[in-house]
Amino acid sequence: MALSVVPLGLSAETASGQSGLSVEATYKLLQEQGEKILFIDVRDPVEIQFVGFTDLVDVNIPFLLVDREKWISSKSRFAMERNEAFLEGVAKALAAKGLGREARIITMCRSGSGRGEPSASYLRESGYPNAYFVIHGFQGDKLTEGLLEGFRLKNGWQNSGLPWSYEVNGAKIHRPSPEG
Repeated sequence: MALSVVPLGLSAETASGQSGLSVEATYKLLQEQGEKILFIDVRDPVEIQFVGFTDLVDVNIPFLLVDREKWISSKSRFAMERNEAFLEGVAKALAAKGLGREARIITMCRSGSGRGEPSASYLRESGYPNAYFVIHGFQGDKLTEGLLEGFRLKNGWQNSGLPWSYEVNGAKIHRPSPEG
């Protein structure tokens, strides 16, 4: 993914024209304007449970959910399907914070590109003009050499010294039903 820096180094424009924010810029915006921003973790809640979470997100609304009925042998993983309630969840989360469609929305996934960037693009296409994603996401990039090659230990929220924990806030995590 090619990135070019825009003024102040706070955001970048990807080759596809979608706006991304660095983890540092996201953290700064949340500190300065958090009440005016909806910060969404768009990962599947099971992933969050095992990888970690930042309580600075307002809510977990998965963009894609793991379909445990569909195994993809060639990729050795389950298929992921778009969460049909994603836009409804975003609208409810905005209303809960007293924000409208024009508010800044920031999405974050594991690496930034798999769900963060597409979810922000989808939101813009759906009438939310100020949707951005966190470049490098929660875990960041994989190391490409050394003993820890393949582990996501480069950049990202988790590797940048920003607040996170393996403890998940049950009030913010996605559940398929209110009783869940």
